Amino acid sequence: MSYQDFTIRLICALIAGLLIGFERGWHHKSAGLRTNTLVAVGSALYVMLSIKMTLSDGDVTRIIAQVVTGIGFLGAGIIFKEGINVRGLTTAATVWCSSAIGCLAAAGFYLETVIATLLILMINYFLMPVDKRLSQRVHKDDEKKPDC
Repeated sequence: MSYQDFTIRLICALIAGLLIGFERGWHHKSAGLRTNTLVAVGSALYVMLSIKMTLSDGDVTRIIAQVVTGIGFLGAGIIFKEGINVRGLTTAATVWCSSAIGCLAAAGFYLETVIATLLILMINYFLMPVDKRLSQRVHKDDEKKPDC
């Protein structure tokens, strides 16, 4: 991989992470601009390191699997419980997706990176009102149930 390819892939991951992080920050989520950008860039760096080290012999998917595992631990730190409510699941899932996008960019899948970034932005932005509406509906149903 040339330095030019390395730079293009890293910048692609950076831009995707920035876009996702901006949306999360805009909605005042705990993992916002810097977190999602760093996760995308960091994942891309690990994958590109693996690509460079396994050009002649090795399996790049082993590093990708370890990135997924590491991001899972990071996501677990984002999720927390308040009484009976669990918060941070969407933010943790978004960080997980930012990592996957970094991996896509690092592998040189630029169109796939753009498509995945747009889909994640659409899911987080357009489904948020639907999710809130569903959450309110569930709470209203709970109030109608008689206490036993």
